[in-house]
Amino acid sequence: MTTAAPVASPTVDSRTVERGSFATLAHGLRLTPELREGLVVTLLLALLATAGRVVVPLAVQQVIDRGLSGPEPDLGLVRLVVGLATVAVVITAFANYLTNVRLYRTTENGLASLRVRAFRRVHDLSVLHQAAERRGSLVSRVTSDVDTMSTFMQWGGLLVLVSTAQLVLATALMAWWSWQLTLVVYACFLPLVFAVKAMQQRLHGAYRVVRERVGEMLGAVGESVVGAQVIRAYAVQARTAERIDNAVESTRVAQTRAQRIAAVTFSAGEMTAALATGAVVVVGVLLGVDGSLTTGQLVGFLFLVTLFVQPVQIATEALNEAQNAVAGLRRVLGVLDTPSDVADPGTEGRSLPEGPVGVRFEHVSFAYPGGPDVLHDVTLDIAPRSRVAVVGETGSGKTTFAKLITRLMDPTRGQVLLSGVPLDRLGFDSLRSRVVMVPQDGFLFDTTVADNVRFGRRDATDADVEDAFAALGLADWLEQLPDGVLTEVGERGDSLSVGERQLVAIARAYLADPDLLVLDEATSAVDPATEVRLQRALDSLTRGRTTLAIAHRLSTAEAADEVLVVDAGVVVQRGSHAELVRQDGVYAALHASWVAQSR
Repeated sequence: MTTAAPVASPTVDSRTVERGSFATLAHGLRLTPELREGLVVTLLLALLATAGRVVVPLAVQQVIDRGLSGPEPDLGLVRLVVGLATVAVVITAFANYLTNVRLYRTTENGLASLRVRAFRRVHDLSVLHQAAERRGSLVSRVTSDVDTMSTFMQWGGLLVLVSTAQLVLATALMAWWSWQLTLVVYACFLPLVFAVKAMQQRLHGAYRVVRERVGEMLGAVGESVVGAQVIRAYAVQARTAERIDNAVESTRVAQTRAQRIAAVTFSAGEMTAALATGAVVVVGVLLGVDGSLTTGQLVGFLFLVTLFVQPVQIATEALNEAQNAVAGLRRVLGVLDTPSDVADPGTEGRSLPEGPVGVRFEHVSFAYPGGPDVLHDVTLDIAPRSRVAVVGETGSGKTTFAKLITRLMDPTRGQVLLSGVPLDRLGFDSLRSRVVMVPQDGFLFDTTVADNVRFGRRDATDADVEDAFAALGLADWLEQLPDGVLTEVGERGDSLSVGERQLVAIARAYLADPDLLVLDEATSAVDPATEVRLQRALDSLTRGRTTLAIAHRLSTAEAADEVLVVDAGVVVQRGSHAELVRQDGVYAALHASWVAQSR
């Protein structure tokens, strides 16, 4: 017997949180090869663009020291130097343009791939993982967190590339002209390097909090929009507004704290730049008096100091954006690094044998993370083509049956088999095409009735959809809709009533034509008249198919071939409705309660 691994607590992979900034960036690059495509050419273009910037200081030095220093100005030399400098500046501008274009294209390709992978990973996570984190937080990981990386890589990333090369070239030329002044410049900026390193740790923590607060804010706003009707119905607008206000305020406080740290870093860079420029002027004049430095070299050196200072100042801003981007990347990688506890076996997956599907539970137990077992050592068989109702009190564990059979969750212990094949060895394509579940909420997408039903069979035409409603006895209801099957249902199907949304969901399952149908009380939200019509249609739909129905109504249990009675996670009774109602036990008590409620 195969035993499933214990269900772990669905938390984001802690390795991503523990990684430092450079390790996180390296891991992100490994997972996103698109970001590395053409990177060498882009770096060479950035180097060319940067090299052109030192042409101006060189031109100034040559014009002053050679073109203007003699008794007569050498206008020919001046024109030559200015002309060459102009050509170099034009080439620099073109190289800078190409660098921008290539970097933007590569960045968007890479981040689009990362966004798609993160989105698909969210869907790969089990319902336990998704339930453990607020939907708004998951959405923010795929949207705003990726956007922070896009902003940095298209702005800060380019500046980092250009600034690094500019810093190296400026240092080399400064050292060639005057090693003494170069030491002065570095002496001024060395304390800033240590200060920035210390600030980086604080920025790292501050922006991690920012990304978390943004996710919480999006979750609160999204939840309030989706639950607007409930909020109005219970007159809790003020409480909801206060909750959103608190989320917005927490985000503002976190952003302000991060920006305050960044402002200190930037101000330190400005002060250091002013100090370096003043020191160069003073020491440069002394060197010039001593004859160690020409006038042109001193003026050119001041230009170089500007080229040196600019990258350092930019580095403080880039550091600010980089920490924000790294915090966003860390949250995205948290999704990608989280192992899926319900994974598709992929190419090693088996297919369900053709024909009717039988179900077997072998010593199946299940517990939600951190909680007790809600199913205890269940062993049973459900014969092919049988219609089975699962009944029990609220919290007895009956809905867990549906989630285990459809592999929305895996057992904590034991295994579930369909037609003799363990569920965890079934490929998702085979499983989803042969097993269909109709949940109680009847979720619809923001499109037409026809498109929602077509989720059951993608190649279905509008006529096929109409035929499905007719076969279910719902043609008259369909005719009442403004545009028939082309009627827009709105976001989450809000333009339809709860019962009408369930009609569409049942039609979707009908069109899918499954071999195993799982109904989580699909008729519970419809009126009695519609329930009668649907029950007839479901009788036709379920005939010849294995059906498991989570029953909240007496009519569902009465129509089943067999009833499973679950109490506190244990199957305590099994048999037909007629047999069980004559026995003393849980089912007789439930039946008596149903009868009393229907009077």
